[in-house]
Formats: sequence, C-alpha cells, structure tokens
Amino acid sequence: MFEIRFHGRGGQGAVTAALILADAAHREGKYSQKIPFYGGERRGSPVTAYVRLDERPVRITSEVYKPDCIIVLDSALIKIANVAFGLKEQGIAVLNDPRPPEKIDLGTKVAKLASVDATDIAIKIFGPAAIPITSTAMLGAFCKTTGLVKLESLHEPIKENFPGYIGDRNLEAAKLGYEQTAVKTA
Repeated sequence: MFEIRFHGRGGQGAVTAALILADAAHREGKYSQKIPFYGGERRGSPVTAYVRLDERPVRITSEVYKPDCIIVLDSALIKIANVAFGLKEQGIAVLNDPRPPEKIDLGTKVAKLASVDATDIAIKIFGPAAIPITSTAMLGAFCKTTGLVKLESLHEPIKENFPGYIGDRNLEAAKLGYEQTAVKTA
C-alpha cells in the first residue's frame, strides 16, 4: 500500500486534489481511498487530506500517520508546520517551492525530493488570488515524481470536477506542474 498525505490551506484544493488522485488511480485499475481531515474549516487554515493506493482493496480508514509521500501545496507550511512528520525513511516529498530541490532541507532524509513553483503556475493560469489554487499543478508534479499515476489519467477526473473552461485551465496547470517539476533522488 502507498500512503500519501496532502498539506495545504483551506481554499487551495487539497481535499479536491486527493479526490482527483484517488479517482485517477481507480480508473487505472488500482484500489484507492481518499480521506479529508478538516481542522478549523476556514479559508486559509491548514488542511490535510490522505490518499491510499494499492493493488488490493483498501480497508484502513484512519488518517495516514507514516506516509510514503507528502504533497505540500503551500511552501509557507514548510516553515510553520512539521510537514515531514512520520514520513517513511525512503519517503518522497513533492513540494510547492520555487527553489530547486538541492536547496531545500526538510530536516529528514527522503528518497526523492521534488519541487515546482505551483504558486507561479496558479497565478499565470488563474490570475492573482489571496490563496492561489495550486492543487492541480501539484498533482502533475506528483505524477512526474512518482510515476504511480499517469498524467493522462488525471484528465477525466479533473474535467468532471471542473467542467468547461475551468477544467481546461486545471488540465493546463497539471501539465505545467508535470513539465516544470525538478526531482532530486537521494
């Protein structure tokens, strides 16, 4: 089983990203599960969401305490929260951070560290916002970093969650996230 923990802020799309990822994996024939976790349930407050992927049915329904991968939608969270808490020793970190992975220190060893400036992508595609919606760009970064889900598999779930023009823009964000992600392997 491969367990993923999303870290974001309310309004960035962490919960929707988890839903889209679980749906994309399911369409590839994998078993998947998405679990949102809300704190204060207000825009801008820290939010986590969890996804489990497996070749067999997923029966666990708890939070993910020892993730194989973390996806951080807001680079500021790296400074104010221990986003790598519990990350497995050979874990993977996919970060929204403008710095190259070689310049990032999470304070823990990881097998892969990936970074992409998803905020810049979100601003270019959706325009400036108080809380840039970085979720689909980060899904593209996850696909490139792990190879667990194909980028193409995100298309239908994104279009179903965001019909019309907004869906097209989110597909573009996912594609740019994929293309612009830099990955460092330990």
